[in-house]
Amino acid sequence: MSVQYKFPTGFWWGSATSATQIEGAANEGGKGLNIWDHWYKTEPNRFFDNVGPESTSNFYHLYKEDIRLMKEIGHNTFRMSISWSRLIPTGRGKVNAEAVQFYNNVIDELIANDIEPFVTLYHFDMPLELQEEGGWENREVVEAYTDYAKECFRLFGDRVQKWFTFNEPIVPVEGGYLYDFHYPNVVDARRAVQVAYHTMIAHAQAVRAYRTFSFEEGQIGIVLNLTPSYPRSENPADLQASNRADLFFNRSFLDPSVLGEYPAELIDILREHDQLPVTEQGDSKLLKEGIVDLLGVNYYQPRRVKAKEHLPNTDGPFMPDWFFDNYEMPGRKMNKYRGWEIYEKGIYDIMMNLKENYGNVESFIAENGMGVEDESRFIVDGEVQDDYRIEFIGGHLKWLHKAIEEQCNVRGFHMWSFMDNWSWMNAYKNRYGFISVDIETQKRTPKKSAHWIKTVSENNGF
Repeated sequence: MSVQYKFPTGFWWGSATSATQIEGAANEGGKGLNIWDHWYKTEPNRFFDNVGPESTSNFYHLYKEDIRLMKEIGHNTFRMSISWSRLIPTGRGKVNAEAVQFYNNVIDELIANDIEPFVTLYHFDMPLELQEEGGWENREVVEAYTDYAKECFRLFGDRVQKWFTFNEPIVPVEGGYLYDFHYPNVVDARRAVQVAYHTMIAHAQAVRAYRTFSFEEGQIGIVLNLTPSYPRSENPADLQASNRADLFFNRSFLDPSVLGEYPAELIDILREHDQLPVTEQGDSKLLKEGIVDLLGVNYYQPRRVKAKEHLPNTDGPFMPDWFFDNYEMPGRKMNKYRGWEIYEKGIYDIMMNLKENYGNVESFIAENGMGVEDESRFIVDGEVQDDYRIEFIGGHLKWLHKAIEEQCNVRGFHMWSFMDNWSWMNAYKNRYGFISVDIETQKRTPKKSAHWIKTVSENNGF
């Protein structure tokens, strides 16, 4: 076949997932409780079809089969996460030997199949005991996380060369402390800001700890969901609204991760509204030391904003939404199942921004994907004909290819996700995988997109 879009030699083709979303075995192997186990137990009604995290896609027991399938569909890399509460059941102290064995087995199996493991230390799954101490609001939890990170580097750093401190750190801030879609369901911006700040301090401490080990090849970074903020128009009020949205939702983590400091404008806004976090002596030096080697970028949809229609209710809780309104662009292309706009060029705009304003930091697409409800409608001869997913990925890859042609420092593309997995509150409502999972029987069946991505990987383009 002729390849129109050829990617650089050694390009990373693969997918991403997280421990809580695929492992299952939530009460096996010595694992402690995390906030998802607890929240599901207390409010199962808030999860789609009352499906909780206890079984999910059973990777804990089926990892060998799954890794063999990854190899079959052309993966050369795979991003997973370690469950903190599996490795150290109460978040502090004794390491769980069964968990060490499990993660060693998974890492070794990946390597034996020529798939490089990329490992995330934290993907939304705070150990319950630490959440009860205040979670990321509590500086002592930052210390516990640093100890956990060191333990991971010590145990697995001889084979894992790509580490990520956090996945989408803004999501627990938004979900847990602003908009009530993650536990602990707090609505309080000052606490949200403290959580965000301590997350960055935890990141920087883990980076500093990693660099004390003498791993020759290793790189450490962070994975951020970057959502370009597009203004409705060039009107100064709309431009300011998009700048403010960008400060809150992108630059709040991007600037400290890549530049080692917070945007002055964001600090000014928080100071003006009395929302600044508590900081400690030496923090700014620490953040400078936490600059990443590698940036993972998750991109699903753009954010479109306009100037406020109405003044905010200043008696209500302080919110980022005081500074902009969301805007629905007429004629936008939609993934109607998720209610998300599909805008492939966003991936190019993100990469050009990193090139122009962030020193062209080495990066890769760590997640991009399309969740679709009731995919069984598309089964023909036992296989999901997910042409919509092939079209979605292909459209994004064309723009990513253009960014690379324009010298953006992009190393790979990971799809969310390898197989259908459990999504936080949505459980199995929307399916994202290359591989279909029957949650009753746990049978794995490749979709049409799995065969497509295999040829893309084999040809290093399409």
